[in-house]
Amino acid sequence: MRRVSIIHIDETDSTNNWLRRYTATTAYGTENGDVAVVADFQQAGRGCGSNSWESEWGKNLTFSLLTHPENLPANQQFRITEAVSVAICETLEHSISNKVMIKWPNDIYVGDRKICGILIENRLQGSAIRDCIIGIGLNVNQRQFVSDAPNPVSLWQLTHGDTDRDRLLLRLLKNMERAWQRPTIGDDYRQRLYRLGEPHRYKDSTGLFTATITGVASDGRLLLTDEDGWQRDYAFKEIQYIIQK
Repeated sequence: MRRVSIIHIDETDSTNNWLRRYTATTAYGTENGDVAVVADFQQAGRGCGSNSWESEWGKNLTFSLLTHPENLPANQQFRITEAVSVAICETLEHSISNKVMIKWPNDIYVGDRKICGILIENRLQGSAIRDCIIGIGLNVNQRQFVSDAPNPVSLWQLTHGDTDRDRLLLRLLKNMERAWQRPTIGDDYRQRLYRLGEPHRYKDSTGLFTATITGVASDGRLLLTDEDGWQRDYAFKEIQYIIQK
């Protein structure tokens, strides 16, 4: 496994922001290996877009990893999403018997409930990825959720027992490294897609429709076939899942 320096902090606005400030002031580069910052609490935990993340102090695994993908062209950056998502699924399956799935592009679901969110921010250098910051918010020991988040779930709610967050982090980092090296990671990601091969309701800019997810393109676009047999594809934020609460 490549070297990862782990920094524990009590509190920050968001671990992605903390790492960005850290690298700006320390000139942290590829020769330093990877670095992860783990916080007991995030004042403004971030999801994709304008989404926020609810997390009780000291209960969950909220961290960000700075890594330097080697020889990864910018047009293949979805491989990072694939590797991280699959690694989280495999890590959780070590603790629970439930099926863990990926709600495209990078939410991790158990059943119809969200257990983990991912925020990946890449920095480019020419046509390649210079480095990326991978932010992960994983619901671990939180017993109750009080925000208006529609469908959260935690490991504690699934197992009714506490999980050691430090051990969970180390297992996840190892699985991420293995997933990154796996030549079949794209297929592994697609096989784990939430709602794959099942007709469900969705919404786009034209309104509601029923369709079946058939896969994901190499650039990360979601592929579906609607009930009239038409092929549809969507970039992030262009389609909304209709999920019953």
